[in-house]
This record gives sequence, structure tokens and C-alpha cells, in this order.
Amino acid sequence: MTLSGIQFKMRQRIVSKLQKAGATSERSAVTIEKAKLDFQEQQWLSYVAGGFMSKVKKTKDKRYYL
Repeated sequence: MTLSGIQFKMRQRIVSKLQKAGATSERSAVTIEKAKLDFQEQQWLSYVAGGFMSKVKKTKDKRYYL
């Protein structure tokens, strides 16, 4: 799998878990524990979250949402 393939797969896994946890707005943002992200997903989270065009957003108190 290419790097872009891995990036896509990890992004999709993280987005899916945040959706399942109900983290669809800043108000309903969840912690990584609540989203049940595994170690590998947690490692990718800083790369996936917070960018200008990123679907995953991070709050100041380290909660995540879509």
C-alpha cells in the first residue's frame, strides 16, 4: 500500500470512529478514549486533524470532532 493509501485508510478509520461516537460538532467533540481510537490511530491523529482543509478538527482541550 502506498503512503497516500495508508493516509486515506487511517483518515477513514478515524472519521468513522468519530462519527460512531457522535462527534459531529465542536459542542459534541470527544476525547480519543471516548472515540475508542487505537494506538496507531492516535499516532495519525495529529497528522489528520487540524489542517486547513481537514475534516477532523481539534478543540483547545484536546477533543476531536468532524
